[in-house]
Amino acid sequence: MNIGRVLLPMAAVAGLVALSACTTAAGDTRTADGRLKVTASFYPMQFLAEQIGGSHVSVTGLTKPGTEPHDLELTPRQVGELGESGVIVYLKGLQPAVDDAIAQSGVRHVVDAASLTALEDHGTEVDGRHHTTGDNHAGTGPDEDGPPHDEDAGADPHIWLDPVKYATVAEGVGRTLAAADPDHAALYAKNTDALVKKLDALNTAFADGLRNRTSDTFLTTHAAFGYLAERYGLVEEAVNGIDPEAEPSAARMRALQGLAKDKHVSTVFFETLVSDRTAKTLAGDLGLRTDVLDPIEGITDRSRGSDYFGVQRANLTALQTALGAT
Repeated sequence: MNIGRVLLPMAAVAGLVALSACTTAAGDTRTADGRLKVTASFYPMQFLAEQIGGSHVSVTGLTKPGTEPHDLELTPRQVGELGESGVIVYLKGLQPAVDDAIAQSGVRHVVDAASLTALEDHGTEVDGRHHTTGDNHAGTGPDEDGPPHDEDAGADPHIWLDPVKYATVAEGVGRTLAAADPDHAALYAKNTDALVKKLDALNTAFADGLRNRTSDTFLTTHAAFGYLAERYGLVEEAVNGIDPEAEPSAARMRALQGLAKDKHVSTVFFETLVSDRTAKTLAGDLGLRTDVLDPIEGITDRSRGSDYFGVQRANLTALQTALGAT
C-alpha cells in the first residue's frame, strides 16, 4: 500500500497555495449562495462537517468514494482550491499529501482530528511476541511535525471507529465552524449536540450488544479496529499489520492457527476497499468463515450502509456473530 504520494513538487504546491491565499483574502471562502466552504480530507471528516454544518456549508471531500485514503494524490486544482476553504477538517498523519498542502494553505480555521483526542500505538501478543496492530498509515506521535513513524512506533489513526472518540472530534468540528461562521454558531452547536447524542447511543449499542459473548478475540486483515476493541474489551489480531492484501508469513500463519483454536476465533474479517483474497485464503487454511468489518474510510455501493451510522451498525452485527454475542 502506498501512503500519500504527492503529485506536485512542493515548489508548485507553494505557488498554487500562495495564489489561492490571495483569493481567500478577497472573500472567496463562501459559495455564490453564501454557504461556508469546508474542505474535508476523507469520509469520516466529511461526514462530521456535513452533519454539523447542514445547509449553511458546502463540503468538498478530497478523497473520492472507493479510493483508499492513504493513496491520495492531490491534483493542481485541489491544491489551488484548498486555500479558498473557510474551514479545513482533516486528520494529521494519515495523508501526508494533504498535510503538506494544508501547512502552506494559509487557511485560518483548521481542525486536526488527531489533536482532539489521544492517539495510541495498538499491539497484540502472539506466542510471547509483540505484533503491532497499526498498519503503515503514517502516525502522529508526540512530535507531529516530524516524519511519519513506522508500524512499530506509529500511532493508530483510526479514532473515528470508536464512537466516544469520534464524538470528541465532532465537538471540535462544531467549535471551529462556529468560530468561522459566528452568525450560525447556535445552529452548529445544536447540530453538534444532536450528533453527539447519536454517537452516545451508538456507543451504548456496542457496549450492550457485545456484553454477552463467548470470545473476546477477532481476526482481521486490516489493523484498523484497535480503538474499537479497546473501548469494548475486545482483542484485535491482525493477519499482518502492514498491508491488508499481503500474504502472512509462515511463522505468522502458525501463530494464527494456534490463536484461532485457543481463542475460539470463528471469522477472518476483511474490508470493502481491498481484495478479500488474503482473508479467504487464510480462512480456508484455518477452517474459518469470512465476513466484512468496514473501517469506514469511504462509502461506496458495496458498503453495508449508506453512512457512518449504517456501516457501524453492520459492523456491530458482524462482531456479534463472530464473537458469539447474544
